[in-house]
Amino acid sequence: MHDDRNLVEGRLKRVLDERIRPAVYPESMPLDVAVWHAPGEPVPVAEGLAGAPEPIEVGARWGAPWGTSWFRVTGTVPQAWAGRTVEALLDLGFDENMPGFQCEGLVYRPDGTPVKGLNPRNQWVRIGAPVEGGEEVRLHIEAASNPVILDYHPFLPTQLGDKETAGSEPQYTLTRMDLAVFDETVWQLVIDLEVLGELMAELPVESARRWEILRAVEKALDAIDLQDVGGTAAQARARLETVLSEPAVPSAHRISAVGHAHIDSAWLWPLRETVRKVARTTANMTALIEDEPEFVFAMSQAQQWAWVKEYRPEVWARVKKAVADGRFVPAGGMWVESDTNMPGSEAMARQFVHGKRFFLDEFGIENDEAWLPDTFGFAAGLPQIIKAAGSKWLLTQKISWSQTNKFPHHTFQWEGIDGTRIFTHFPPVDTYNCSMKGSEIAHAARNFKDKGVARHSLAPTGWGDGGGGTTREMVAKAARLRNLEGSAIVEWETPGEFFAKAETEFPNAPVWVGELYLELHRATLTSQAKTKQGNRRSEHLLREAELWAATAAVRTGLPYPYEELDRIWKTVLLHQFHDILPGSSIAWVHREARATYDRLAAELNDIIDAAQHALTGEGTTEFVFNSAPHSREGVPAGGARTPEPVGETALAPRLTGGFTLDNGLLRVEIDATGLVVSAYDIDADRETVAPGHAANLLQLHPDFPNMWDAWDVDEFYRNTVTALTGVDEITAGEDGESVRIVRSFGGSRVTQVLSLAPGERRLEIATEVDWHETEKFLKLAFPLDVHAERYASETQFGHFHRPTHTNTSWEAAKFEACNHRFVHVAEPGWGVAIVNDSTYGHDVTRSVRDTDSGTTTTVRVSLLRAPRFPDPETDQGVHRFRHALVPGAGIGDAVREGWRINLPERRVTGARDVAPLVSVDRDAVVVSAVKLADDGSGDVVVRFHEAHGGRARATLTVGFACASVTVTDLLERPLAETAPPQLDGDRVAVRLRPFELVTLRFVRAQ
Repeated sequence: MHDDRNLVEGRLKRVLDERIRPAVYPESMPLDVAVWHAPGEPVPVAEGLAGAPEPIEVGARWGAPWGTSWFRVTGTVPQAWAGRTVEALLDLGFDENMPGFQCEGLVYRPDGTPVKGLNPRNQWVRIGAPVEGGEEVRLHIEAASNPVILDYHPFLPTQLGDKETAGSEPQYTLTRMDLAVFDETVWQLVIDLEVLGELMAELPVESARRWEILRAVEKALDAIDLQDVGGTAAQARARLETVLSEPAVPSAHRISAVGHAHIDSAWLWPLRETVRKVARTTANMTALIEDEPEFVFAMSQAQQWAWVKEYRPEVWARVKKAVADGRFVPAGGMWVESDTNMPGSEAMARQFVHGKRFFLDEFGIENDEAWLPDTFGFAAGLPQIIKAAGSKWLLTQKISWSQTNKFPHHTFQWEGIDGTRIFTHFPPVDTYNCSMKGSEIAHAARNFKDKGVARHSLAPTGWGDGGGGTTREMVAKAARLRNLEGSAIVEWETPGEFFAKAETEFPNAPVWVGELYLELHRATLTSQAKTKQGNRRSEHLLREAELWAATAAVRTGLPYPYEELDRIWKTVLLHQFHDILPGSSIAWVHREARATYDRLAAELNDIIDAAQHALTGEGTTEFVFNSAPHSREGVPAGGARTPEPVGETALAPRLTGGFTLDNGLLRVEIDATGLVVSAYDIDADRETVAPGHAANLLQLHPDFPNMWDAWDVDEFYRNTVTALTGVDEITAGEDGESVRIVRSFGGSRVTQVLSLAPGERRLEIATEVDWHETEKFLKLAFPLDVHAERYASETQFGHFHRPTHTNTSWEAAKFEACNHRFVHVAEPGWGVAIVNDSTYGHDVTRSVRDTDSGTTTTVRVSLLRAPRFPDPETDQGVHRFRHALVPGAGIGDAVREGWRINLPERRVTGARDVAPLVSVDRDAVVVSAVKLADDGSGDVVVRFHEAHGGRARATLTVGFACASVTVTDLLERPLAETAPPQLDGDRVAVRLRPFELVTLRFVRAQ
């Protein structure tokens, strides 16, 4: 037989595009349209419905950037359409290629009842099926004219990302506002032909099945009268029945389709717009659930559910019903789909606490899975946190974006730093916006790396980010793929149903140990420095507020601020969303974030101040409060007293220019250009700075990645570097114990103050940058005379080691990585820590010197970037950072100094010391939270972990009368499988494995 595939396939495409799809709506008539443009920000629904609209014609421009327009469409169903299905087709000016990134609408009835969302791939509203004829149609559309930020030529700088700079030029053209007859038989024919055509294209040319489909499609096309598609559609469908009814082979890959709409809680739109995106999508999905009995939809991010409850109660009622029916499924158990690299230990724990508690309180549902399809890599401490929250599974997708190495598994056990393993799935469909295309389904089956031992994968199905979620077309395609020869088997299932099957099927899944590093989007560790600083400082202020408020409540009866702390935690957690904290959102988002962090800091400082004054009482003696988990200057951890005197630091000029700082433990030489040429550990009798190098070296790189400007830094940035050694001035500080250095470069200015802490091996570096560069990357370098094949960086509830070498492509790809409060490099017996108060990105490299064959290990801290998309003014302005170089540091010193720099002492006048509410007798055991139980019982909750990476025995002492103690999960619920610890008066003995996390709940004696 002649090979006529191209002929038939070309015919199928043209007939579908030009004849069959247009025949889905064979008759139509225009609706009358009027519009009212809301002034300023969005208005309540009642106000929008009551607005005074003016006529507008199809073809007219509408919608200033970030505006809201209320359209009213009216008309009458013709009597001639009686007995037929009628829909309204409402095209606001959509581009079907950009679902989720442009204008959107939510349709209401005149009484304010929401109907469904309007999106580029979902423009219809059902009027009647069938209609009687003569029905009056009146609909209202709340239309958001969100500008297109990520256009066909992406990553171009734009002022549209903030309403303050976006202007007022209309963004869209009203395209279609019609009533139309919907021919379901033709629509079903379209789905038949799409499914078969897409499947056919994925089958091998030599496959008999491909030719069977080709011949069946050809016969169906022959049956269609192109001048009467509606009249011949049923006949065409009949010719496809045989090929559509052939069952899948027994070994076919099985896909659990989960209705899904990944909605970024902020990104190319502000937070307030996400509230409306979620309302549109949930209205869409509850409507689809009513129409499609097998469809199941899952939505993550408890914050988004809370928004629906608060702002759209009429949609919330529909959501609650669908949840009760088991069709609308809470997923993930987190407050938002957060970044997981940068959030601190407690914050990562609280993502699960607040997320899971919301779903438990509202629906009595507990999530067993963490759902993070779009997060930019996963910290190695996360498995233990997932387990401690009472969950056991993880889903992610983003690892498929890695540039260099292909991840070797799709279903695996992920092992964290403490040994906890979490059953993890990475969908082989390689998208979290699956649309049930044949190419997607075939790719999932081909791509699945666990063939032979497993057969199940998951496909998150639906348009996200305001694209409206799953469509009826996707559901129809899935129905045909449920058991179709040549295809994977597709079935709608909940995430829990999928994971239960997959785990049972694959009990011996392979193990991946350590972080799930995304080989992309590395610059998100640095972009938008003030957002990152706001997060770090909020986390530590919350620690202080909980600690001192709990102490004051127990000791003085001061009311504990439950509601305030709950609200503030949720706000901080929201801003850890994976496009806010990483710095990849529009200017509007980060402008608001900065203001929010300032407001939260003021509130938290008020809580702290009130508690500390209640504890010390009225008096004139100055007390130092120590919020850190280690004692310092004689002040116990979690206590307050008058500090003990410490030594002094001597400052002297150098003969060759510059200064020497010496406190008897560390001698630091600062040359005439302000560089640290020596940091000598006197006790260890060794130098910190590598020979021939200088530390505290600012380095400037060009920074213009190939794409994803705010997200990416490409490795070639290292090819060009400028050392900022020019100095405007170097002087002794006013305190006589520090050195002040000023530099200028480009349009920017840097002021640094270097000081040597008395009695400590710690060189403190305060850096102020007035930053006015564009597409540049600023680093702070510390070349260390340390031979280290690996280094440690802090992560949640511990630290993680990475190699300093680049033996393989896996190590080479980690040229920018994340740390929390410290990076530590060491050789046996001696090490160095670099600690920080607000930076995350860093790199560590090693080289061998020609002069002495010694190894130089260089740690570089990432300070600032200047990408122009999506915020063209990223990081312009003044920034302040604090770092410290700690020679002779072991891991314990790195942990202690990291806490110290993030929790500076507070001085309060009063009348009495404050004894710690909780104390631990081993530095390796770090208390991360002291608080009152969330249920208002007055119980004291203490969370701690082993921080040095070894086994630890410790005694925990409480400073209050205690009746009993229980080991709990993160939600403060008793762990039935764990024996309660023995309470010996006010003491509890604990044994911890490396990095083990424990939460204890103490019931106070009455």
